[in-house]
Amino acid sequence: MTLWIPITVAAALFQTLRFMLQRQLSLGTLSATGATLARFLYSSPLVAVLILIYMGATAQAWPRFGVAFWGYGAMGGLAQILATVATVRLFQARNFAVGITFKKTEVMQAVLVGWVLLGDVVSPMGFAAIGLGLVGVLLLSAPPDMVRWGWRDLANRSTALGLMAGLFFAVSGVCYRGASLSLELSDPLARAGVTLAAVTAMQTVAMLVWLRWRDPGQVAAVWAARRIAVWVGLMSMAGSFCWFTAFTLQNAAYVNAVGQVELVMSALVSVLIFKEKITVREGLGMAVLLASILLLITVI
Repeated sequence: MTLWIPITVAAALFQTLRFMLQRQLSLGTLSATGATLARFLYSSPLVAVLILIYMGATAQAWPRFGVAFWGYGAMGGLAQILATVATVRLFQARNFAVGITFKKTEVMQAVLVGWVLLGDVVSPMGFAAIGLGLVGVLLLSAPPDMVRWGWRDLANRSTALGLMAGLFFAVSGVCYRGASLSLELSDPLARAGVTLAAVTAMQTVAMLVWLRWRDPGQVAAVWAARRIAVWVGLMSMAGSFCWFTAFTLQNAAYVNAVGQVELVMSALVSVLIFKEKITVREGLGMAVLLASILLLITVI
């Protein structure tokens, strides 16, 4: 088994735990943006310390940080912030498993974005897989109490948040890979760690400035919720490091494919931890969407 596979599975586990904690915070203590700040505020200092120790212990020279690194890093960081806010708000509207499944449309959206913007070739089977995924999204889009199907009912806030989260996560993954590979380092762990430290530092500063301007009370609330929020930061640090390392070692499409194990983890958390019920239609939608993603990965 190649190293990137268990690293990706670990990333999915840490990410599931982090979203579980963020959902808890957003339902009572913090707003969606406050829960997003907690992710970066409690992880960025530790990431910085760990990469300093690692670079010193391995006697590696620091790379040159070029325009490409900061450009990719800033774009990826902003996209990840927007994606996280959208996901946490989606958790407030739908159950945990459905929220995670919506987020996983990032795999399909990444292919479409590449086809539209970069002219990447998509095979007929690729479009078939995306079409199957659309069916899964439609099944998930309908509110739980919906009896009759109608396009107006499907075009709801949850659908918009889910698709937005998937799009921005897709953009952030591509940008992080670009930033990491722009560094002149042969050690993949150093690449991932340095990129993660730089990005989380930018994200923390950006979120603090934004909240101090728009919602200053949330900064104090994040500090007051530190007993739980610090675990959000730790899970975020561990998960992000695993994702960054996996993206450095392997093509993002294959990493995202293995990362679909998060759907199974989220379903277990939804039922066992939050005691939520997954309707037959939601379960069918999750299964169809997962099948479309796996089919897509086999043809790209």
